[in-house]
Amino acid sequence: MKKNYVIKYLSGGKTVTSNATENEFYSLDISDADGRYTVTLNPKKDFELVDFYVEMPYEFKAGDKFFANGYQSWTNTREFTADEIRKGTIKLSHIHPYLRHYASITSDDRIVEYTEKPGEFHSHCYTYIRNGEKMKLWGSLCESTGYTYFKVGMNSNYFSIRKDVLGKKVTASLKIFDIVYFEGTYDEVFDNYFGMFKMPETRKGAMSGYTSWYNYFQKIDEKIILRDLDGLDPAKEETSIFQIDDGYEPYVGDWLDYCDKFPNGMKYIADKIHDKGYLAGIWIAPFSCQKISRIAKEHPDWLIKDENGKPQLGCIAWGGAYTLDIYNEEARAYIKKVFDVVLNEWGYDMVKLDFLYSECVTPRNGKSRGEIMHEAMALLRECVGDKLLLGCGIPMSAAYGVCDACRISCDVDLTYKGKIYNHIHVSNEILSAQSAINNSVFRRHLNGRVFMNDPDVFFLRNDNLKFTWEQKKLLARINNLCGNVLFVSDNAGDYDAVQMGLLKKYFKKTDEKITSAEYVTKDVIEIKIDENGVKKELVFNIKTGQIIKDGEIR
Repeated sequence: MKKNYVIKYLSGGKTVTSNATENEFYSLDISDADGRYTVTLNPKKDFELVDFYVEMPYEFKAGDKFFANGYQSWTNTREFTADEIRKGTIKLSHIHPYLRHYASITSDDRIVEYTEKPGEFHSHCYTYIRNGEKMKLWGSLCESTGYTYFKVGMNSNYFSIRKDVLGKKVTASLKIFDIVYFEGTYDEVFDNYFGMFKMPETRKGAMSGYTSWYNYFQKIDEKIILRDLDGLDPAKEETSIFQIDDGYEPYVGDWLDYCDKFPNGMKYIADKIHDKGYLAGIWIAPFSCQKISRIAKEHPDWLIKDENGKPQLGCIAWGGAYTLDIYNEEARAYIKKVFDVVLNEWGYDMVKLDFLYSECVTPRNGKSRGEIMHEAMALLRECVGDKLLLGCGIPMSAAYGVCDACRISCDVDLTYKGKIYNHIHVSNEILSAQSAINNSVFRRHLNGRVFMNDPDVFFLRNDNLKFTWEQKKLLARINNLCGNVLFVSDNAGDYDAVQMGLLKKYFKKTDEKITSAEYVTKDVIEIKIDENGVKKELVFNIKTGQIIKDGEIR
């Protein structure tokens, strides 16, 4: 198959585009045989890359479905057909650089163009084209030098493999692509691909328990946490972990500072959790510090700066937060100290690490975004040691081989469809149970192969929630079917007998295995299941949360 190479780089302050496999700046070593395609760039002089991709024809057939893997944990992920459109950030945000940065801060809109034309999609790290039960999978084994993504035009028979190398200064040989290709069934291609990675053994485990976020958000205190801890007593045999989320710190970034909401300190809470026989988990956004935090005020030199030398906005939560620069030695030392205290002095067994994408919003120091993110994750794995690491808000390829568990969906929100204002700044990371369910279904292949899938929480409570009972049961059912991290945010002490019975049921992993899952109409997903030889079917309307069928096929 003929391939056209496009290499963009800086020369004399201007961007040069070349289709040559060798010129005065570089030569390419290319190998394409036996289902493996590699490209290594050998520089003849030091220079800076802007873009690199290879494009080729591909004949799409009727019935083909393209799998678009989202950029990070929260990004929408699913199969698409040639007549569908995938939207990027709203066009209004493009009128000003600050608005564009604000709108696309969590997304890949700054990396790849969303054409918003029928049949034109992209997928990060790996992709597949499925036609019935026949699968063709392409996957990258080389993400530490930059993000790889696959871009297609299903109506123009176009296929390309691209590398996000913006800002990468090349001073030595650089592996651009290491792509493997497999054909087979769904399970066969994923077994083959992910079998080539070095994954933590904990990926095959499971965790069931509690997280505080979705009932109280930051409004937690010692009394609430200890009350909810006691509330799980009737489900003690089914519970393995109890996690404290955001709100125990005075401000995001000031993790070790005293907070009067927890007068006895966080070690006291960990000890109480351990007394119940559970693992103790705690939430940290290790790279983030609120604008009003002590860390941001006292150590502005620790922060990533924008092109104007001002602290770069890393996320829009908490009224805005800046990002600690892992290449600043003092900031790096502070991050290590936080983990040492949390894990070794306080005694927590698991850390949920959030908003991790913020470290690589823009390239810097001659490194690509993907390179920065992989180095950031190596630092976090070093800090966590042999304790459990649950990643969240992380570019997915950077989690492989590092995270024991990982969020594979957006936040579920307290209304099933999500709040209207969530649609303003992005279109692919919208908070809602609908989006979370979609991602749980279409990222199910990661569970147990790469890490423990965290599909976010399910709910069974009656208050502070806008879900129908059927929507609650659907969310719990999907989480149990597609994930191994099974959390609620309810005070189970308020449950009646029916709710407690369902909690115990969904805290235990099912023996069911999904054999296929797809959209059969715009809003209806059909999942076929095998449970120890018994064929079953789960059909539901994802828009309404209505379960159409859940039972044995007769």
